[in-house]
Amino acid sequence: MPGMIAFGRRWGIASDDLVFSVFFILFLPLLVIYSVFTLSISLMVFVSPGTITNPGPRRSIPVLVYVRAMLYVPELIWAILGAIWVSDDSRGCEPAEVGAVIAAVVASWILLLSTGVGVLFVFDPLGSRLPGPPSQEQLGVRDLESSEGSQLLSTARSVAVRVWESRLRLLCCCLPQDESHRAAFSSIAQLVSGFFSDTDLVPSDIAVGLALLHQEQDKKEQCRDPDEVLSHSPSSPIDLEAELEKAAHCMQFAIAAYGWPMYVYSNPLTGACKLSGDCCKTQSAEYDIVGGDNMGCHFSSILHSTGLQYRDFIYVSFHNQIYEIPFFVALDHKREAVLVAIRGTLSLRDLLTDLSADCENLPVEGVSGTCYAHKGMSQAAGYIYKKLLNDGILNQAFTIAPEYKLVITGHSLGGGTASLLAILLRSSFPTLQCYAFSPPGGLMSKALAEYSKDFVVSVVLGKDLVPRLSYPNMEDLKRRILKMVSNCNKPKYRILLQGCWYELFGGDPDDFPTEMDRREEELSQPLLGEETLLIRGSSSYQSLASEDSPVHCAHLPLYLPGRILHITEDGPSRRSCFSQVRYQAEWSSETAFRSVLISPRMIADHMPDAVLRSLNSMTQDRPFNLCPSSLSNSHLNVI
Repeated sequence: MPGMIAFGRRWGIASDDLVFSVFFILFLPLLVIYSVFTLSISLMVFVSPGTITNPGPRRSIPVLVYVRAMLYVPELIWAILGAIWVSDDSRGCEPAEVGAVIAAVVASWILLLSTGVGVLFVFDPLGSRLPGPPSQEQLGVRDLESSEGSQLLSTARSVAVRVWESRLRLLCCCLPQDESHRAAFSSIAQLVSGFFSDTDLVPSDIAVGLALLHQEQDKKEQCRDPDEVLSHSPSSPIDLEAELEKAAHCMQFAIAAYGWPMYVYSNPLTGACKLSGDCCKTQSAEYDIVGGDNMGCHFSSILHSTGLQYRDFIYVSFHNQIYEIPFFVALDHKREAVLVAIRGTLSLRDLLTDLSADCENLPVEGVSGTCYAHKGMSQAAGYIYKKLLNDGILNQAFTIAPEYKLVITGHSLGGGTASLLAILLRSSFPTLQCYAFSPPGGLMSKALAEYSKDFVVSVVLGKDLVPRLSYPNMEDLKRRILKMVSNCNKPKYRILLQGCWYELFGGDPDDFPTEMDRREEELSQPLLGEETLLIRGSSSYQSLASEDSPVHCAHLPLYLPGRILHITEDGPSRRSCFSQVRYQAEWSSETAFRSVLISPRMIADHMPDAVLRSLNSMTQDRPFNLCPSSLSNSHLNVI
């Protein structure tokens, strides 16, 4: 009071009432912004669900994304103003009010930063580089048979290779950027960019496909006839038992080659304490050790893992570069063997060696047929081969123990390298044996795989992913993922939620959304966006509706080495965490590893401690379970 006099008359508002209108004017934009923000998010949630292969109902999503992006500007301004107010102008306010404002400001900044990180995560460097089809062309797959189309395709592929090279350099920024590393980056970039160049799948699509494929594989496994057998090379239970005992013994050396990280991982309660007293006390002058073990922790862990003495080691190398991996040579008096153990993947350099998956010629005298192998592991085997022979390491070992035989072993990368090293040394040491644990599936040509069956045994546990990794298998996996995604008529969020429930708690796979409404429809073209650049008739997508259709791959096929000893759990696939696990062993064939099996165990079964635990379970706990076919029909093998 009193009423305000303005424009020559009295108004029904007092001059001290204007504070309310000022507050309203100040906060009205904020209310409008958050209202539009809430509305846009609600519309996204409403419009986004739908079948994966029908993006038509979601055409309005980009507009909503643009609206939401524009709202970030005033939201950022308000967050900055709130931070300034909290830091400068909040001295005279109540503590409760200040705390509420601080909480709101912190929440705003967390949302803004998380959004920025999310944008960086989903940003596609190639998104703006792919040219769209001209207006006179129909939407869909473009005809690239013309010279203009070939030039566009070549440009897109070269851009993709450069992007992947940049990603690899960023990932391996701590490594020296010398010529060998640049060549490895280029080779890996060409491999990876070529694999993803003909698809328009986002990570969530791949997750959906893997979830559906896992359930489909479980249904087939439940329906499989347990009496179905496959002929195999003659083998008796006694031969299998002897091989298991040798494999369990060699696995101790293969796991020891990893050094102190694997020892501490396998012995979490006592490993660090046992090594702490030895690491700084060992004298390097007592043994020939090369590179990377100044404190002696690696060698101390090898002593604890193998039970050998200092004098039993001929050569120990922890030198690690790309295509040059650590290994050691020791005298195994228990088995009367000169044992070469090669380390598996434990560094970025080892990972680059793994991913250098091009084929490289590996001529071997006396082998008929084409001889080639995995480039990275072939070069690693050549490096160790030169060290063993040119530096006289094996001569020194056999001078000490001339009656001993040569045994080579390793796990994962070490297993693949050990197999190729055994092939190189076979002519000089005809009685050598090799035990490769969890070797990669894409390792050597068919001729070399057949040649190695006389002296190489590959040990594979369960559904291990790595022995099933090869370029044809990955193309087959991509083809199956596309088929599952294209034929499923359920929203993506439901598949992912129910898939997570299935992975965690199990259940009947028939209860999950895997029905195929278009099972008989042949999908002759891939699942692609309208502006995707693709060669017509990509070989990865021929006859997607056929389960048995072959996958034609430009890359040469590679196989597992030697005879394959497959160890599986005896009993249901899902069990209690505290139940005792029993294993069974059987001789298998490479055909059983021609497809990737999706399972929560696909990574855990590759871990070296899991392989050693399964072998010890079958060799130390009597009686262990051989495959039923080995007990009843020595020439048959259950598949």
